[in-house]
Amino acid sequence: MSKVRDMTLSSMVVSRDWQEVSVLECILGGLHMDVSVECEPQRAMDRLSHSKIDALIVDCDLNGTFQLFRELQTPGRQFNTVPLVIMGNRQGMASLDQTGALFAFEKPISVEQAVRTMSAARCMILDGRLRYQRIGLEVPVSLKHKGNKKLDGHLVNVSQRGMRIATERAVDPGPLQISCELPGAKSQLQAQAEVVWQDKSGNVGVRFVKVPEQQQRALELWLAQQFLAN
Repeated sequence: MSKVRDMTLSSMVVSRDWQEVSVLECILGGLHMDVSVECEPQRAMDRLSHSKIDALIVDCDLNGTFQLFRELQTPGRQFNTVPLVIMGNRQGMASLDQTGALFAFEKPISVEQAVRTMSAARCMILDGRLRYQRIGLEVPVSLKHKGNKKLDGHLVNVSQRGMRIATERAVDPGPLQISCELPGAKSQLQAQAEVVWQDKSGNVGVRFVKVPEQQQRALELWLAQQFLAN
């Protein structure tokens, strides 16, 4: 059976406008996103430095928020989030190009607009998560170089872009043909791949080079199903 990493989406609202915060909490809860609230931009920054927050929602009317944006965009600093959504009055929205935000809406919050905006943000987050998320499982996998004998291994994890495989001996560099059966999938996954790394313990990382369009779509659907089953 596959083992799926926790992919629960999280959000942080930085605001003291409790009427608007309550509206956002209802909307985000309806979209199955965890919500935390911070009243102080500096405390929000401290949390962002140590925690993964998928969607950051900032009230531009709160003093100190533009310093928060500047710190988030400081070269060389690594954060686990980007400002996805901004709320504020019309005057505060004038400098949005300085925030790095991808979405925005004004106060007072229109529930219809906020649902539409947050749904779009959620879809973007999920798409990114699914693109890079690795699903752990143990199933046999076959590797074959052109003209060489087949090498058997076990799949450790798989993503849209590649696999980690455990083998009993080193894998020669060069193009590979990989095939395996994912639990519950309707067809066998077959792909051309290349070795990008391997260690002395028999772990091999491969990147997909060419996957037939139908099988790529099947793989994406399978990965999405594993997420939904979590």
